[in-house]
Amino acid sequence: MNQSEAKRGRPSKDKDSLSAELIISKVKFMMDGTGKVPSMRAISKELNVDPMALYYYFNNKSILLEGVAKSLMSEIYVPSGKLDWKQELKKLSISYLAILKKYDGLLETLLSMSSNSPADVFISRFSLIVSPLKLRNDQEKAFLDLLVDYLHGFSMALACDSTGELTPDCADNSLDFLFKGVRVRTTT
Repeated sequence: MNQSEAKRGRPSKDKDSLSAELIISKVKFMMDGTGKVPSMRAISKELNVDPMALYYYFNNKSILLEGVAKSLMSEIYVPSGKLDWKQELKKLSISYLAILKKYDGLLETLLSMSSNSPADVFISRFSLIVSPLKLRNDQEKAFLDLLVDYLHGFSMALACDSTGELTPDCADNSLDFLFKGVRVRTTT
């Protein structure tokens, strides 16, 4: 077997060899160009490994997609704690929309997953941002559900926009309107 041929079976133990992080990084790179999730065969070809080597790290494509989705979600805005909650939530929302726009098909992947771990990234950042509001659990959940439904609808509109005029930043005014319904509770 010459060096350009893909190695079959279990990956070698070289320090520069295949890893879960390398696979996820490669998939993200491949998606960046097309926005679409590549096949296992295309990923293995890009990495110059046998397709079965990918299964050493990920039992199936769904588990790989979960890892990729979680990695992409980790790129959304991290609250600084220096801005007021509305500004922080706008930054989080707009960065989420930007990731969904950049990676066509990510929203459908997230919605079809049985795992919540990628969504938990957004939820934990949302909860951190709204914690000063002292909302009851049911109010916080209702606010999160309303915001996420709006963002997903906006993301679908972005995907359908053929003019290129609609951008994630266009959600700004609508978010202001949505936030007007939130009342800050004070402890008494």
